[in-house]
Amino acid sequence: MSKPPINPDARTLEDAFFAQENAKLLEEMRRKAELQERRDSLRHVIKGADDALLDHLLALGIGAETVLAMTLLPLARVAWADGVIDAKERQAILKAAEDRGVLPGTPSRDLLEAWLDHKPGPSICTAWAKYMESFWPQLTEHERGELRERMRRITRGVAEAAGGFLGLGSKISAAEQAVLDEIEAALK
Repeated sequence: MSKPPINPDARTLEDAFFAQENAKLLEEMRRKAELQERRDSLRHVIKGADDALLDHLLALGIGAETVLAMTLLPLARVAWADGVIDAKERQAILKAAEDRGVLPGTPSRDLLEAWLDHKPGPSICTAWAKYMESFWPQLTEHERGELRERMRRITRGVAEAAGGFLGLGSKISAAEQAVLDEIEAALK
């Protein structure tokens, strides 16, 4: 028994259907790959963060570059708290930044080095504070706690980098502590 001939219109319809389904699958694969790439970039900046935090930040439109700026400006502010940046502070900041993927030759590194060469002005500090004021409440308490602790560790590390005299006394100056307190207040 022979098969009835396939209607050419049915074949065209079938081909169109499968082409459309393949295009949808391909687009879904591209979207997932792009999301994974953005998540990986963010994970590189926020080492050890869980997927829930990363996905929430991405859903809020927060990418790796934004997190870097959120993190780097406080480092520069702490370093400039005493009015000058010494070699140890500069080295600590650049090391903290490199650990977070801010490598020489990248725009983020250039921005950070510019902030280390010239104290960030009040307008950028105000913009950071306003951004944090609007962004911070969108996070869960757990996420705020996780990011607050990360920020606390790296900013205190910068403050302690050049502190003390011959290893004696407080490693954090009063001016640095005032900036740390200001940053901490923004992260409540």
